[in-house]
Amino acid sequence: QVQLVESGGGLVQPGGSLRLSCAASGSTFRFKTMGWYRQAPGKQRELVAAITIGGGTNYADSVKGRFTISRDNAKNTVYLQMNSLKPEDTAVYYCNAFPSTAYWGQGTQVTVSS
Repeated sequence: QVQLVESGGGLVQPGGSLRLSCAASGSTFRFKTMGWYRQAPGKQRELVAAITIGGGTNYADSVKGRFTISRDNAKNTVYLQMNSLKPEDTAVYYCNAFPSTAYWGQGTQVTVSS
């Protein structure tokens, strides 16, 4: 069964940190480049970070230097460490392959507010 389960979101003050996790089940994602995406209210979903099976990474300009994507291939899990969070980082965060597949999880809400 193909499934993506995101977790780790929450409410955090500006400047704070969160670590998101994404557990992928099924063989669909096992050898793929994986990405973290986010969708803010009224905006389109956007890619914020991606990581290859070998560990190569790429980031959107808006999160460079603040977010770090990593993966544990043995656990089929992808992480997103988010530091120095800003109110504009508020969104629902999803993981998926890059390019994305039709399989989306429920996402995890990140709210940055004082």
